[in-house]
Amino acid sequence: MTSPKYRSHFSLANIPFGVASSPKHTIQCATRLDNTVVFLGILQQAGTFEDVRGLPSDVFNRPTLNEFAALDKPIQREVRARLQLLLTDDLPPGSTEDISSVILHMPVSVGGFTDFSCSLHHVRNAGRAILNDETPPPGFFNFPIAYNGRASTVVVSGTPIVRPKGHIIDRTAPTEKKPIVFGPSKAMDYELEVGVIVGKPVPREKGVAARDADEHIFGMVILNDWSARDIQGCEMVPLGPLNSKSFGTSISPWIVTLDALQSFKAPGPTRDIVLANHLEDITIVEASYDISLKVDLMANENTTTLSRSNFRDLHWSGRQMVAHAASSGSDMRTGDILGTGTVSGSEQGSYGCLLEMTNGGKEPVVLEKGLKRVFLEDGDVVQMTALAGKDGSGVGFGECVGQLLPAL
Repeated sequence: MTSPKYRSHFSLANIPFGVASSPKHTIQCATRLDNTVVFLGILQQAGTFEDVRGLPSDVFNRPTLNEFAALDKPIQREVRARLQLLLTDDLPPGSTEDISSVILHMPVSVGGFTDFSCSLHHVRNAGRAILNDETPPPGFFNFPIAYNGRASTVVVSGTPIVRPKGHIIDRTAPTEKKPIVFGPSKAMDYELEVGVIVGKPVPREKGVAARDADEHIFGMVILNDWSARDIQGCEMVPLGPLNSKSFGTSISPWIVTLDALQSFKAPGPTRDIVLANHLEDITIVEASYDISLKVDLMANENTTTLSRSNFRDLHWSGRQMVAHAASSGSDMRTGDILGTGTVSGSEQGSYGCLLEMTNGGKEPVVLEKGLKRVFLEDGDVVQMTALAGKDGSGVGFGECVGQLLPAL
């Protein structure tokens, strides 16, 4: 069952979308108000949306949001506005349950997962920790760098993550040339990210300009890109990460729409170079969002806040990620997830992963009760939260939680 925390994140100003079930309700699309889960399939059967033009019948009585997410924005906006009015009145009997009584499922069926590197701070922090050189990669300022991850291992918050096995350079070997061995990762890390959920698809070979890409973004979630740093170090050159990332990616269960985030627009970065035309974004004063992010680590029954950062510090926007991914002629399918890459700030306390916090594994992080971590240990629980604007805004993402289990 689901924790009743984060009630304040889900006001009438939010109206997120997810997928839920319970002993009383079959799996279907849902929304949340405070700690109440509202089953949209039941509402649609009761005729709540019968005059919303273009809304397919029974669209909410589905195990994913894909069909609804693919619709044009005006239809989605009318449904959201209808819910904002309806949720102030009495709802049809049997259409609601307390959050503690339901199970939350993957909100979308994920066809593709692409992980970007949108934070200049993260690139510099990681480069300094690993290479003693904070110079960004050559293309960083020209386009959002990315790699394609494994969509089949994207899981909903609360799903345990098993420590992966892989090939690792044995740096403890007495020989000058260190051997490569196969075994459980000894350098497990998290990465605090935001996931952009593709809604209306972009057909193959059509492309989309960043200025227009909001029409293809259904909403956003918190994303934890679990990372095995020692496996990553062995396989990174020359083709990039594979098994160091493919074993698990966690997302929060509620998709927060761009309409819910309109009041929290924030300036994007200033740029010194001219971008390719398709990457030119909307006006800089509203190119990003003010979304506060936090990471807590629960270890041995103690909770330590590891970092606080903000989405507005990213160098590339979700629109630019969509535009770049489609610029090769690739299609973008409903349910595809684009991760922002680690969301970090410029100083200790705002770093979005342990790799940065520990200076590449050289300096342990001190937790509550004197515990220390260089990387995650079995049993550790990573909890990520996100809130738009300030406390009391009523628009939050809830949490993305995962516990690390021992290797098989």
